[in-house]
Amino acid sequence: MRGLVQVAQHADDLDRATAFYRDVLGLRHLATYRPPGLAFFDLDGVRLLIEKGAPSAVLYLASDDLDADVARLRAHDVVIVEEPHLIFTDDGTFGTPGKEIRMAAFRDSEGNLLCLMT
Repeated sequence: MRGLVQVAQHADDLDRATAFYRDVLGLRHLATYRPPGLAFFDLDGVRLLIEKGAPSAVLYLASDDLDADVARLRAHDVVIVEEPHLIFTDDGTFGTPGKEIRMAAFRDSEGNLLCLMT
């Protein structure tokens, strides 16, 4: 095995979800196929597939400025489920020892939970 190629996310309304992931999150839209009702986005080299038949997945997205990203989401009336907060201080297991790992959680247009992490 060589790594993750694609992840799928549930959407009841493909157009609404496409607008959310493209316009609110700023992901690059790769393609939409109708039928069968699939939309693809680029997640830093991993494809994100949006489709009605997919189960809901929790996506953890990288953020360079968590507070600014949460403010931008709020400006788009996105529901923030968890405010930015400290998760842990890295002991070196995941990167730089001493780096504070922060997270915030929100809901997409389809009610799926997503998280932003620094």
